Amino acid sequence: MLPADYNLFVEEFRKNPNTTWIMKPCGKARGVGIFLVNKLSQLKKWSRDSKTNNFTPPTSKDTYVISKYIDNPLLIGGKKFDLRIYVLLTSFRPLKCYIYRHGFCRFCTVKYNANVNELDNMFVHLTNVSIQKTGDDYNAVHGGKWTIQNLRLYLESTRGKEVPSVYFARVWLTVHSLKAVSGVVSNDRHCFECYGYDIIIDDNLKPWLIEVNASPSLTSTTSSDRIMKYKLINDVINIVIPPGEPPDVRWSRVPSKDNLGSFDLLYDEELAQSDLSGMDPKGKLGLGPAGLRGQVGPKGRPSPATWK
Repeated sequence: MLPADYNLFVEEFRKNPNTTWIMKPCGKARGVGIFLVNKLSQLKKWSRDSKTNNFTPPTSKDTYVISKYIDNPLLIGGKKFDLRIYVLLTSFRPLKCYIYRHGFCRFCTVKYNANVNELDNMFVHLTNVSIQKTGDDYNAVHGGKWTIQNLRLYLESTRGKEVPSVYFARVWLTVHSLKAVSGVVSNDRHCFECYGYDIIIDDNLKPWLIEVNASPSLTSTTSSDRIMKYKLINDVINIVIPPGEPPDVRWSRVPSKDNLGSFDLLYDEELAQSDLSGMDPKGKLGLGPAGLRGQVGPKGRPSPATWK
């Protein structure tokens, strides 16, 4: 975090002098205020602030997160893209979350170029729709988006057997990002949150978590986008308040398959503990079949339901 960690950043920068870094303001969204740097001289403002005796704590609007820029992204048609994945969280303690099957990819409108002369060209580096739609090459028909299903089909046709590992790695980073903060985030049984995960895949098919958006934008740019997000909202409501069930904060079962819609149970801490202790978890499955906990394996055995 800058400016507070400026000296730590300088040490890290000197270990990797040829690395490009990305700066993101904490108090802004939709790509506003993001820029790339590859020289310490570009951060003189924070350097001066760190040497001032009368240092005042910066507000969230003045604070930036700086991280290494992924300069080897997987390209399709020569263009950079990222994934938007939706995760519904109904409880932090015990942790219970669901992942939505119908996310999408957001593409840049200009072909990727890692040349240092293009560091200021946000149409090359940022996939945010709010940025890309202001460019001359933006296509309002498809909105520069692919469905997750189209991406998987493309990867299977070009990379073959490597694709499943990408999916499981994506699930792994989603679960563990929630586990990492489950002990410090306020847990209110009256509340839920649908998070928007932004993930980039590099040219080695390794997924990288870029950021997690609370209350992600549900505005639509295309007809298919609108349909997908309408169904997303409907499925979220059906899980949080199952049809035919009165609202009850003590209700902690997994909804029936019909009420899950396009969500899949991603992680249930209580089920995981039941598995470890050898207890019968049927009571926690509510109206849903046992198959909700995982897909059936090639030999008819159910696969593990939870990620421990």
